[in-house]
Amino acid sequence: PEAGRPHVATSQPPPFISSPLPPPCLSSSTRRKETPPNPISSPPLPSARPNPIRSPPSSSVAMGRKFFVGGNWKCNGTVEQVESIVNTLNAGQIASTDVVEVVVSPPYVFLPTVKGKLRPEIQVAAQNCWVKKGGAFTGEVSAEMLVNLGVPWVILGHSERRSLMGESSEFVGEKVAYALAQGLKVIACVGETLEQREAGSTMAVVAEQTKAIADKIKDWTNVVVAYEPVWAIGTGKVASPAQAQEVHANLRDWLKTNVSPEVAESTRIIYGGSVTGASCKELAAQPDVDGFLVGGASLKPEFIDIINAATVKSA
Repeated sequence: PEAGRPHVATSQPPPFISSPLPPPCLSSSTRRKETPPNPISSPPLPSARPNPIRSPPSSSVAMGRKFFVGGNWKCNGTVEQVESIVNTLNAGQIASTDVVEVVVSPPYVFLPTVKGKLRPEIQVAAQNCWVKKGGAFTGEVSAEMLVNLGVPWVILGHSERRSLMGESSEFVGEKVAYALAQGLKVIACVGETLEQREAGSTMAVVAEQTKAIADKIKDWTNVVVAYEPVWAIGTGKVASPAQAQEVHANLRDWLKTNVSPEVAESTRIIYGGSVTGASCKELAAQPDVDGFLVGGASLKPEFIDIINAATVKSA
């Protein structure tokens, strides 16, 4: 219920391509003062672990993991703004589907419009779905409804839903399992808060969130894992390429040990957290970074540049 909803930091999303965005969909009572961007002179955030486990020798291309770029539009947009974004994506020069898989996730109400007007090589995703079959669940959208609309992907476990809606790791795991069982593909989000990173518990948190999914599913073929450090979402702070690579490598090792070596090698682990056209190429060059889940920048023309960062892997 709204009265018991926890307070979390949110930030104003960047402008849309053609016109200013409406205010975010959170009420003023749920917003805390925005965290300012990291000054250049500030020290780097602590490592996820005192000693990183490894530096993988092989690239994602060698392992057959096609680069994946998702655009999460969150709770933003009008009919006119969405049309402008779609027009920009349709006109953009992007890498071929042999190099990159692209998915955009507009709000529910725009899914049919975007799916109908967007170029066919860019897929669409819902931003959430219910944990079971539809029925007396006011305000929810079921996986079956998404399948009926021809929506192939869904984002589950995003930190905003974990914190604002109180979704536990176990609940997210159940949602992932149900969505997969209905034939959807899932972008499953994991990530730590700033306090958890500073306490040195990044990998413990990410492993716990991933384990809750692994406990519920057997087949990872249609799962993309999105590592999104909560402290980097919408704040202007970005994990350094080394920080992102460290967590991705450790998470891949966790999958190898706790699921299987085959799943570890084939599962795409993408990075999310203030990814921009300026930061994407260096991040994409990391061996265990298999793509991005992009927030605010997916509403802007630079999203084309982020998509094309995939060519770094095939160069």
